[in-house]
Order: sequence, then structure tokens, then C-alpha cells
Amino acid sequence: MVTGIEAAGGGQGNGIGKRSCFCSKEDFLPEESFKSWGNYVHALANTKTRLTDRILARSMDHQELEQMRARSHNQMKKTLNWWDLIWFGIGAVMGAGIFVLTGQAARNDAGPAVVISYFISGVSELLSVLCYTEFSVELPVAGGSFSYLRVELGDFVAYIAAGNILFEYVVAGASVARSWTSYFATLCNHNPNDFRINVPALADNFNHLDPIAVVISILVCIGAALSMKASSRFNSVTTIVHLVVLVFIFITGMTKANPANFTTNFLPFGFRGVLKASAVLFFAYIGFDGVATLGEEIKNPGRDIPIGLIGSMLVTITTYCVLSATLCLMQPYSQIDADASFTMAFQAAGMNWAKYIVALGAIKGMTTVLLANLIAQARYFTHIGRTHMAPPILASIHPKTGTPVNATVIMTVANSLVALFTSLDVLANLLSISTLFIFSLVSLALIVRRYYVTGETSTSDRNKLIGFLTLIVGSSIATAVYWVLSQGWIGYVVTGVLWFAASLGLQLTLKQAKKPKLWGVPLVPWLPSASIAFNVFILGSIDVPSFIRFAIWTLALLVYYIFVALHASYDAARETDRVEAQASQASQATNMEAGTS
Repeated sequence: MVTGIEAAGGGQGNGIGKRSCFCSKEDFLPEESFKSWGNYVHALANTKTRLTDRILARSMDHQELEQMRARSHNQMKKTLNWWDLIWFGIGAVMGAGIFVLTGQAARNDAGPAVVISYFISGVSELLSVLCYTEFSVELPVAGGSFSYLRVELGDFVAYIAAGNILFEYVVAGASVARSWTSYFATLCNHNPNDFRINVPALADNFNHLDPIAVVISILVCIGAALSMKASSRFNSVTTIVHLVVLVFIFITGMTKANPANFTTNFLPFGFRGVLKASAVLFFAYIGFDGVATLGEEIKNPGRDIPIGLIGSMLVTITTYCVLSATLCLMQPYSQIDADASFTMAFQAAGMNWAKYIVALGAIKGMTTVLLANLIAQARYFTHIGRTHMAPPILASIHPKTGTPVNATVIMTVANSLVALFTSLDVLANLLSISTLFIFSLVSLALIVRRYYVTGETSTSDRNKLIGFLTLIVGSSIATAVYWVLSQGWIGYVVTGVLWFAASLGLQLTLKQAKKPKLWGVPLVPWLPSASIAFNVFILGSIDVPSFIRFAIWTLALLVYYIFVALHASYDAARETDRVEAQASQASQATNMEAGTS
């Protein structure tokens, strides 16, 4: 592990060097505010001033692209193209979700119309993909959504998002690792918990230790840390094999298809059931945002990122719709098993051996999800470490491998600890809230990026933008609340008119202040506005206790921010301002000398 106060670039602990092979305080808190207790007390005394500064502070494109990257001392290797990104996108998204969620949605919510539910949730996810694509083309940096929010909505919002990104990736990685053990047990003709160690002394949901989940996480870590290109090749081959397995399931299932199962009662729960199922199935598409963190390793971001992100999502939507239709053709929806839908459908058709194919497909899918999850996780926190909102030791890029080894190892340790102990049943919905929260913020940030430029947009136009965005978000929240509390339709007319009027007003009364240089989302503000509405609507399907846990987690983030991250990032920002001022003075002096000559 690379250590040293030069981890983040020069000055006060802004760079990563090779001082020693052991960690010290300087690797985690090198900033001036933490040099002594006296400095820290002085920093705390100025918390109000610093908080005001950081809440209002917004980064700039060139700072994210140049200065933040420089703090890693070494550069990531540009080895990826659009072909790699397509397979990374598919591999990051297409895990066991199709096998787990389809039966639940078809049996309990949508019936055969689960195909429509998959399409609706896929389209809503595609809207988020479009927003991420424009940002990642304009800002091809490892920070992904953290960087986009830092530029458009400011440091504080970016920090809250970063904390939720941390939670999202740790819980998702641990959850997939434990699911890997479950499907591996099925493949070996065992119950899922047979390969786990039961410790009665521990509390429920924490007493089934999963060493296999830890081992598979470590193996993935080694591959991700050693070589990005090798990881990409492994992901491509494994994902292609996974798709071949899914095609086999489709062809074999269609040999047992009965059209009557599909057409006799296509909408048993009505359209409300279709929408309810789409809210559940939305989470089968999660994972694409990790591709946006690969920006620093892509050869031609302007071409490769749109093809990779959008292409992989279109393949995923098509695959999910086709496989869900296959399941509903094989069995009447009322007979579909909610927990092991494909396995039981093949067993009912006299093809008990097919459960091994399903388990094999799930294992291959989850392996690529684990790899893509860890790669994205490490790159997110490399960039967050560059800003000093997380310890700058995370910002290190290994000079030989060109990968963020420190962040990869540290995140693997976090994933493994959670995977070893926790069943994650309680945390699953909290993960969903974090993801939808970040997707909504990115869509909102895209509208801000198009319509507001500091120093150019007038005060009246800024106030109009704030008003329209408030109406868009408010009407979206009202729609979600009405969905939960009422069975009627009149409320949707009111909230829908408000959303439409706000989006139309934004288009007609404000001129876009910034146009994308290489690739942009079409139909702005309509598509990002629709993305906000979809994401907030799906948030309405999540239970109240999960929102309470989300509030507690956010409160914990705020405590860390007030006592640590605020002062670390403030010092790092002041150091950046000092370096920029010196560079500007040097440039002016050079120009004056040239003029004198």
C-alpha cells in the first residue's frame, strides 16, 4: 500500500509519495487544521465561517480534470474503448436480479404484464443513463456522480452524495458476495446457509458468518488492483458467457411455452400493479453508474462513453423483457414461485437439471457485478480522497499498475466485513433510497449545468431557475405521496399539470447558458425533469422505516462532516487557491518580461 503525505499533490499533504510502507496520521489527516490540538480547536471555532464557505463553493471543470487528478501523483492508464464499456455496463447491471425479482413482481404485482413493468423501469433508468452520459463525456474523471455534483451543486451536496455512494457500494458489494455463496451452495446441492458458519451467540441477521463471500471478494480485489485491462478482458469473457447462458434459458424455456399463460389474464392486478412492479424491478438495472467512474481510463470519452453506457442499457432492457416474457409463457402467473421463479418453472416442466444452469448463470453474473462494483467503488473514493473529504491515502494511483490500489484494498476490507456478518435484509431498502437519491441529484445537476453559469447568468434568471426546479421536485414528491396515500386519480392531474408547467416554463422563459461540447442529452429540460419525477416516484414505494434509517445515516455523515471533512476539505481548497494564485502571478510576470523584451 502506497503511503506518505505526498499522496495528494504538494503543499499540505496534497501529494502521495513513497515515504514509508507504514501508515501514519499524515496519510489520513495531513491538513493544517489537524497538525496540532491547538489548530483543531481553532478550526472548530471557525466552523460557521468554513461551513458557509463550503456550502456555497462549487468546483470548476478544469479543477476536476487537472488539479484533482494531479493530487494522485500518477495517472490511470487509458486502456478502455467502447467495446470494453459495453461489457462493463452489462456486467455491472446484469447479476442475479432477473432471477430473484421477476418471480416476485409477476406473482404478486403485475402478472404477465411484468414485461411492461420491466420496460417502464428500464426506460426510467435509461433517462438517468442519459444524464450520466453527458456528464461523463464532459467530465471524464474517476469521481463520477460525486464530481458532477461538486461542480454543479457544490461541495456540501457532493459530500452527502459521497456518503451515500459509500453506503451504496459497500452494501451492494457485500450483498452480492453473500448471494454468490447462496447460488454456489445451490449448484452444489446444498441449502444456502450450509456453507455459512452459524454463531448463536451473535444477534439475528448477524450470526451466519460467510467466509466464502470474503474469499471471493479478496480474489476480485486482487484482479482489480493488478490490471485494469486484464480485469476488462475477464469481465468481457465472463459477461459473454453469462449472456450465452441467458440465451440458453430463453431457448429452452420457449420449448415449454404456452401462449394461453400469457394472454388469458394479462393484467390481473391492473395498471397500478404494473407501476408497483416497475418500482421493484427498477433495482434490477442498478449498477450502470459505475461505468461513469472509468472516465480517466477511456481512450476516447466523447465517442466511447455514449456507445458504452447507452448500448449496454439497451441490451439489458431487451434481455430482461425477453426473459420475463419467457417465464410467464412457461407458467400461469399464479403458479410462479416468488423466490426461485426460473428454477421452479423448469422443474414444473420436468427439467429439474435446468436449476444448475440458472445457478451457474447467476454466479457468473454476480462475479462480474462484484468486479464492476469494486472497480467503481475504488475510483469513486480515489477522487473523493483527492478532495480530502475522505482520507487522502485513498487518492494514490500505483505507478506500475496505474490502478488505485489503496482504495481498492480499503474498500474490499469494508465490503468483506459487512459480507462476513450481515444478512443485509434490513439494509436492502436503505440501499435503494441512496441510489435513487443520487440519481435524482444528478438529473437536477444536469438542468443546473445547462441553465446556470456563475458570473454569466443574471440574478432574475437564477431565481426563475430555482423556482422552476422547486416546482419540478415538489410536484414529483406530491405525486409519490399521492400514490402511497390514495387510490384515486384526480391528484395526478394536479401534480402532473404542475410538473408539465414547470418544465415548459423552464424551456420557454430561460435560455440555456451552456451547451455540451461533444455529446448532450436531447430534449432538455424534459428528459432530466422526467428522470427526477421517475426517481422520486419510485422512492415513494419504499417503506417508512427505511427513510428513518436513511435519516440516521445522513445525520452520522453530517457529524463526520462538521468535525472532520469540513476542515480537511477547507484546508485543501485554500491550498488549491494558493497554488492557482502563485501560478497566475508567475504567468503575469512571464508576460510582463516578454512584453519588456
